[in-house]
Amino acid sequence: MKSLLFIIALVICSSSSFSQTEITPQTDFTKMYLPVWLEAKAHCLAVANAMPEELYIYKPTEVSKTFAEQMVHIAHTVELLTQRYVQGMEVKPNTPDASKMTKAEIIKLLEEGFDYTTNVINTITQEQLDETCVMYHSGNTVSRAFSFFYVQDHMANHRAKANLYIRMNNIKPPEYTW
Repeated sequence: MKSLLFIIALVICSSSSFSQTEITPQTDFTKMYLPVWLEAKAHCLAVANAMPEELYIYKPTEVSKTFAEQMVHIAHTVELLTQRYVQGMEVKPNTPDASKMTKAEIIKLLEEGFDYTTNVINTITQEQLDETCVMYHSGNTVSRAFSFFYVQDHMANHRAKANLYIRMNNIKPPEYTW
């Protein structure tokens, strides 16, 4: 029995150590950019956590997204925009229905989207970063490295809106620490 418990404990410890192993970014750009991205991720998750679940349906005007829709939009587009502009994949939006999701499910979706982009930051090569792409909305041609800034800017735009929703409900938002 003690042997079985020891083996179970060993498996749990080694699998948790394995999942926490960090990949070092491959380029000077991604080494510089990763801390900025991780701070933006942490702040966005803090905003998502600050809003009580019962207020995830809040929206300030009839034409606005709900808080939940803002968060799901961020989660979905972080991955989508990374795929489209950084990785050059042909992808189409297929945003999940925020009204059918719990706060916990939305936060999990956010974490998955952020983790996807973090993995790309860690594994992209300089050759890939130097490639160019055409931005869908503006038609501008930019480097794939520059596209990371677009992904973050888009996320920050919607995070700021969600942050305002928190304030409109008389809740103190998380401090911006960067």
